[in-house]
Amino acid sequence: MKPELIKENILLEDGRTLSIETGYLACQANGSAVVRMANTSLIATVVVSTEEKKGVNFLPLNIDYREKYSAGGKIPGGFIKREGRPSDEEILTMRLVDRLLRPLFPKIFYKEIQIMISLLSYDINVLPDGLAGLVASTAVYLSGIPFKGPVSAVRIIRMKNLFIINPGIEDVKKSDIDLIVGGSINSILMVEGEMKEVSEKEIMKIIKIAHFYIKRQIKAQINLLKKIKKKSKIDFNIKNNNFFYLKEKLNFLFFEKIYNIYKKFYKKKIRLKKINILLNNIKKIFFNDHIIIHENEIDIIFFEIKKKIIREIICKENIRLDGRSLDDIRNISSKVDCLPGVHGSAIFSRGETQALSTVTLGSSLDVNKIDNVIIQDKQKFYLHYNFPPFSTGEIKLLKGVSRREIGHGNLAQRALKNIIPFDNPYTIRVVSDVLESNGSSSMATVCASTLALMDAGIPIKRPVSGISMGLIFNKFTGEALILSDILGDEDNIGDMDFKITGTKYGMTACQMDLKIYGISYDILLKTILKAKKGIIFIINNMLTTLNSPRISLKPTAPKIYTFNIPKTFIGAVIGPGGKIIQEIQYSTETNLKIEEKENLGKIEILGKNYNKIKDAIEKIKYIVFFPKIGKIYKAKVKYIKPFGVFVELSKGIEGLLHISEISWKKLTNLENYLKIGNFINVKYLGKNNKNGKIKLSHKILLSRKCKKNI
Repeated sequence: MKPELIKENILLEDGRTLSIETGYLACQANGSAVVRMANTSLIATVVVSTEEKKGVNFLPLNIDYREKYSAGGKIPGGFIKREGRPSDEEILTMRLVDRLLRPLFPKIFYKEIQIMISLLSYDINVLPDGLAGLVASTAVYLSGIPFKGPVSAVRIIRMKNLFIINPGIEDVKKSDIDLIVGGSINSILMVEGEMKEVSEKEIMKIIKIAHFYIKRQIKAQINLLKKIKKKSKIDFNIKNNNFFYLKEKLNFLFFEKIYNIYKKFYKKKIRLKKINILLNNIKKIFFNDHIIIHENEIDIIFFEIKKKIIREIICKENIRLDGRSLDDIRNISSKVDCLPGVHGSAIFSRGETQALSTVTLGSSLDVNKIDNVIIQDKQKFYLHYNFPPFSTGEIKLLKGVSRREIGHGNLAQRALKNIIPFDNPYTIRVVSDVLESNGSSSMATVCASTLALMDAGIPIKRPVSGISMGLIFNKFTGEALILSDILGDEDNIGDMDFKITGTKYGMTACQMDLKIYGISYDILLKTILKAKKGIIFIINNMLTTLNSPRISLKPTAPKIYTFNIPKTFIGAVIGPGGKIIQEIQYSTETNLKIEEKENLGKIEILGKNYNKIKDAIEKIKYIVFFPKIGKIYKAKVKYIKPFGVFVELSKGIEGLLHISEISWKKLTNLENYLKIGNFINVKYLGKNNKNGKIKLSHKILLSRKCKKNI
C-alpha cells in the first residue's frame, strides 16, 4: 500500500509556518510524525511492546533524541566519523520531552514505550529543542497508546521587549528570558529555562504567551488525527482482581504500622531502615502464606499505601515528615575556605542535604569547547554536578555521568552564569559534589557554588540561592498545598517539583516537573511568590557566612594579565617554531596565549607569581617595542660614526642620532663625548617622509644656554 502523506499547517503571526505530518515516513512504528519549521525538521517514532515488562513498578518509558550531523551539513569530528554517544545538549532535550509526557500515561501502564526523535534538517533560525515536545506528542497521540494528550511545548524568548516563538540561536544569545514551556489545552505541565533577574510578573506573562501557541499546536494535532481514516488503539489491561484484593489486605493489616513510622518524624536514615524492615516482613508473610504475587507488585502496593499516608498527614494535619510546617525551610549551615589548596570552596547544608562546591580558575585555554550540530561555543564558565551513591547511603556501580547529573548541573550553571561579570578574564570551572541528599541537591549546589565563587574572589553581581517547591492537592478540601524546600519523599509522593533560583531582584533559572495533568496559572504564581520569600531568606543566611566576594584571589589561584600588540608582531613573539614564546614561558613559569582578534594580537599571560608575570610582560614588550612620537627614551650607544651615533631604543629598534641633533654646539669628535655602551636620552620625532628612517634628537631636551651639552 502506497504511503499517504497527511499534513496540518499552523501559520504564525510573524509569517512563518509550522507543519506537522504523518503517514509517509516510518510507517511500521506504532506512531510516527514529522514537524517542520523553516528548514528545521524533526521526526519522532513511538513503539510499544506487546507484553508488560516484568519486575518494574514504574512506567518503562525510554526517550531518545539525536541530532544527525548531516542535518547541519557537517561531518562528525574526531577519528570515528559517525555519531556516537549523545551530547549533553541531546540529553537535556530528552529530559525535556520526558518531563512533558511522563505524567500523561496511566500510572500502572507497564508496557515498554520507546520514543525516538531525530533531527533531520537544521535551520540556524529555528532551534529544534522547542519542537521536540510537539513532534513527540503527535507521534504518541497517533499511536493509540492510552495517553491524556495531546500536549505540546514551545521555546520562547524575550529580546528587546519582543517575544519570539521557536527562535534561532543568535536571538537566544541576545535575550533576557529563555524558556521552554509545555502544557495541555487547560494547564501548564512543564517549565524550564534561564533569565536575567526577572520578576514573577514577567515570567507569568511569557508563560501565558507561550500557552497561547501551545493550544494552537494541540488543536493542530487533533485535526491531524481526524484526517486519518484508520486509527490505532493499544490494548490496556489493568491489574487482575487478585492484585486489588491483595492491596486491600495489605492496607488493612499494615496501614497503621506504616502510619506510625511516618508520624514519628524520624530522620531519613532511621525512617528508611524501619520502612525496609517492615516491607521485608510483609513479603515474608505473603510468600509464607503461598499467596501468588510477584515481589514487585508488593513494592507497588506498599508505595501506594506509603504515598497515601504521607499525603494524608500533610493534608489533614499541615505537618510534614520532619515535623515542619508547609512554609518552613530546613536548618541551614554553610562554610567557606574549607579546602585551602583550591581556588575557592564552600559547603552548604540544608537539613540532610549537603553540597561541596569548588572553584578552579584557568586561562582561555581551559574553556569548555562545544562543537556539535547546533552549537559551536567556548564556555568561560561551566559547572559540573556529581551525585555519588553514598550521598543516599546506597551502593551502585559507577557507569559514567548520568543523565540526572547532566540535567542538574545544567540547571545550576544556568542559575549562575548571568551573575558572572562580563569582563571576567578567567575561565571558571565549578564542581559540586553532593555529599548527602534528601531532596533539593541541585538547589544546594546553587547555594554552595555561589559561596565558592565569592570565596574565590570572583566579583559576582549578586548572590544566588535556590529552593525546590512541592505541591499536594488536598482531596479532602480541594485545596492546593504548596510546600517549601521539599524532602526526597515529598518529591516522590507529591504532585510537583518546582526548582527556582534567583537573587533578591528576580529569578535566574527554573525547572518544573509535574506528576499530574497540569496546574493553573494561579497555583504557578503562588508557588513562585512563595519561592521568592524562601530565596531571600536563604541568601540572607548565606551572607552571614561570607557577606561579599573576597577582594583578592587566593595565593594558590593563578593571575591573568591581558594586553594587545600590533598584529604584525605576533610572529616575532612566537618566534621560529615557537622558540621565543616557549623560552618566555619557561623562564618566567607562565602560560602564554596569543590570538589574532580584530587586527590585533591579544596576549593572555597566566601565572601564580606577579613578579614573574611582570617579567613575561617586559620580555614581550621588549620584542614588540615601537617608539611613540614625542616620547623620550633612554637609548644605548651601539656604534659611533663621524656623522653621528647609532643608538638602540629597544631590541631590534635602532636609529641614527645625527651629530647635529646631539648638541646646540658644533661637535667635531664624537668619541670625546660618547662611548659605546653609554646611555643617552633621546626624543623620538617620527619617521623621515623620504626614506622612512626614524628621527631622534638629544639637543631638543637641552637648553640653548646650557653649557653642558651631553
